[in-house]
Amino acid sequence: MTKVKTSIYVDKELWNIFKKYALRRGIEVSKLIEELIKNEIIEYTLDAELLKLAGTEDFELDFEPIRPKEGLVSELVRVMRDERANNISRH
Repeated sequence: MTKVKTSIYVDKELWNIFKKYALRRGIEVSKLIEELIKNEIIEYTLDAELLKLAGTEDFELDFEPIRPKEGLVSELVRVMRDERANNISRH
């Protein structure tokens, strides 16, 4: 891969925070910027492809939330996770 040197203007305080963040992650600033650019391009490309699949029509999701008949939702989710984990370990 060919690298290109570029210049950008960034708020000084923001840049210093970003450099410290990269240092804490143990990654070079240039590598982290490349990673962020790639993530943005992937997100943009994915959004564009999803729009192609969905068409140009605006649509809205319409649903009614389901309330548990008894107990807390967190308890219900825990039971479902445990059941799934048990099924996976059996196979």
